[in-house]
Amino acid sequence: MRIGLPDLVSNSYFPAIAAVQLGFLEQEGIDAEIELIFPVTDAAVALRERRIDFLAGAAHAPLYGFPGWDGAKLVAALSHNTYWFLVVRSDLGVGRGDLSALSGLRIGAAPGVGEALGRLFRLNGIDPDTVGITIAPVPGTSGAGVSFGVTAAEALRAGTIDAFWANGMGAEVAVRTGAGTVVVDARRDGGPGAQQTFPALSTTEHLIDSEPETVAAVVRGLVAAQEALRRDPSLATQAGKDLFPEMENSLIADLIARDRTFYLPAISNDEVTALHAFASDIGLLDHRPSYAQAVATQFAPLWSRQE
Repeated sequence: MRIGLPDLVSNSYFPAIAAVQLGFLEQEGIDAEIELIFPVTDAAVALRERRIDFLAGAAHAPLYGFPGWDGAKLVAALSHNTYWFLVVRSDLGVGRGDLSALSGLRIGAAPGVGEALGRLFRLNGIDPDTVGITIAPVPGTSGAGVSFGVTAAEALRAGTIDAFWANGMGAEVAVRTGAGTVVVDARRDGGPGAQQTFPALSTTEHLIDSEPETVAAVVRGLVAAQEALRRDPSLATQAGKDLFPEMENSLIADLIARDRTFYLPAISNDEVTALHAFASDIGLLDHRPSYAQAVATQFAPLWSRQE
């Protein structure tokens, strides 16, 4: 099984990495490998074309390849809430939550991710275009094998962007090097900006229909990995050692420990309702699908394993 991720050196989709690297999928009889496909819009196309079997990415991502959920479904949450950080150059002196101070800035964000930041501004009464905010890809992130968050942190330090909207690893690197300051932590700051999308594992209806036991085995392996990370975040260092650069691997356990309470597989009706409102607002949906159209509910019993 091929599991595609749009960002590898990150805590965003880490339970999928742990499920493979720590042997939880192997224990379920699944031979799986991780494949980096950036941006998430391309990863959704790869899922549609069956170049990958699963996509570990933002919950709205499949809609870029499967309009209206026609042919794809979510099978489990990887974690919960909108999970990106807005990090601004430290020398600009922007305070936590002060979106009004960002006029005229160049903000780096990946395709399929920047839409959530644009909506966050609008939810706070700010039109990015009107105040001269540019939200665009980060230079240097288009090549194969590039992890967005870490590259964004490097671009911030180099001054090629003024801010970025990316994962917790990129934010942590920027803060620890002194290059950036966290202005928004969407997951923890709360409000409507926290309820836009969330990390999820998706697959095709073709695989669900043709190999339901395989999909069930992958979900069980994922749930086991989430449980293990919640119990012992230090396992993340082992899971990342063959994939992450040395510095980032030294940070991953701390990031997993910080996020451990979010690593739960269940997908609620409220989350899907908020997800569809977000997808409609950014033009990915022209109607509001039902919960069952987005989520493969037959796998829901697998979300509630006893620890």
